[in-house]
Amino acid sequence: MDCMTGAAEGCFIEWGERMKIPRVLTIAGSDSSGGAGIQADLKTFSALGTFGMSAITALTAQNTMGVRGVVEVDPDFVALQIRAVVTDVGVDAVKTGMLSSADIVWAVAWELRKLQVTNIVVDPVMVAKSGDTLLRKEAVESMISQLFPLATVVTPNLHEAAALVDFPVGDVAAMKRAAQKIKEYGPEFVVVKGGHLEGTPMDLLYDGKNFREFSNIRHETPHTHGTGCTFASAIAACLARGMNMEEALSLSKTYITGAIAKGLPLGRGHGPVHHFHQLYPLAGLDFELS
Repeated sequence: MDCMTGAAEGCFIEWGERMKIPRVLTIAGSDSSGGAGIQADLKTFSALGTFGMSAITALTAQNTMGVRGVVEVDPDFVALQIRAVVTDVGVDAVKTGMLSSADIVWAVAWELRKLQVTNIVVDPVMVAKSGDTLLRKEAVESMISQLFPLATVVTPNLHEAAALVDFPVGDVAAMKRAAQKIKEYGPEFVVVKGGHLEGTPMDLLYDGKNFREFSNIRHETPHTHGTGCTFASAIAACLARGMNMEEALSLSKTYITGAIAKGLPLGRGHGPVHHFHQLYPLAGLDFELS
């Protein structure tokens, strides 16, 4: 029997011999509402054809209205999760999100450095969309000094970029200056996300020499919960699949724009983006979402 007639075991062996599964690890907090954090990351990894794994840094009790509470995971246990995954399954890319404390930042950076992990996407998550703090002030300096030098790319939004460089970032000129300053902290690439700009949303890529702008259509919708997590995870998935940075950013920009356009009107606040907007129509689930 062959794959077409149902020999599952033979199919798995044949498929495994033909293709290496790209493996991506998210190191981030859990979002109980499913729209952001590791839940968003894992959905994104799956939607973009990779195998997702997770190391949980914190548990959050949150919904579309805001964060109700946070319980941090012991830093040694965060490191143990990373080590367990990397030394067995292996990883082709890593995305970091909510790291919460300086001790967790140090544990994550130490473990990634020791395990010689590559393709690291650092999303410097500081504040939730609701305005709730997700990274302690004292942890910011640890992130800059310990994690940024390991990063393939750092992906701050305008508010995060301003916090990292200590000057306002509200236009393209300021985005360029911020990208140059953040590049000095050690990452290979910097992407300053311009979703909060007036007019067309534009993300700015800087490689230390050249800038490149990535623009797309703005969709007016309140359902944008998990946008930053999803975008950074998409970049990590693309890098795991062997794309270069410009290819990864271009595909990720297209993916997140579609996810925002089909945002899910769930809850009473900011609903989540639609991580499987490309797959639902194929399953006959292209229902009206707004």
